Amino acid sequence: MGGYYIIIGLISIISWLVSQQLKRKFNYYSKIQLQNGLSGREIAEKMLKDNGIFDVKVISTPGRLTDHYNPSNKTVNLSEAVYNERNASAAAVASHEVGHAVQHAQAYQWLQMRSKLVPAVSITSKFSMWLVIGGVVLGAASGSSGIGFTIAIAGLAMMALATVFSFVTLPVEYDASNRALAWLKTNNMLTANEQDGAKDALKWAARTYLVAALGSLAMLFYWGLKIFGSRD
Repeated sequence: MGGYYIIIGLISIISWLVSQQLKRKFNYYSKIQLQNGLSGREIAEKMLKDNGIFDVKVISTPGRLTDHYNPSNKTVNLSEAVYNERNASAAAVASHEVGHAVQHAQAYQWLQMRSKLVPAVSITSKFSMWLVIGGVVLGAASGSSGIGFTIAIAGLAMMALATVFSFVTLPVEYDASNRALAWLKTNNMLTANEQDGAKDALKWAARTYLVAALGSLAMLFYWGLKIFGSRD
């Protein structure tokens, strides 16, 4: 189990460092006030309109960095700071979330794939680790009966599904940022300094998803080796 804790520790440290850097970036760029004077809500509404999307609402949601697009009820949910503020960070986040709405409207294949995986992953992610660890322990206790191995494999399959989901999420997030930055630049929404700030902020936001995906893959390989190695 020592290797497991080392992996967990490394992933946690890297994730924390990226998360802290993301917060610092957003705090820094939140001090760069937009010359156009538009709030995050106004930017989101304009981007929706420019893309011919009129059935999506922009609403405020409590919390910090809680921004997301909900395809089930077609709402762009912006945290209170993003919804009301008029700075580079707000512009970056608001346009990024609308990027997801544009993906939805245009039936972007990676978003469709991700949406199909959500129901299964939301269930299996709750049990995968318990099944893997329980299967390994049971296998060690029951010897060659194979019951523990079967349970562990079931958990590993669930873990693999979560890993696939995390990697499918990457092109969805990167594409939404690219759409956002392209729209901001094409429509001259930001000055050069503001555009650079929005780009840098979204770059660090995307890295949180990359770290999560790599961490999920590392955990999958570790437990795969643990399970199949126990059969030798």
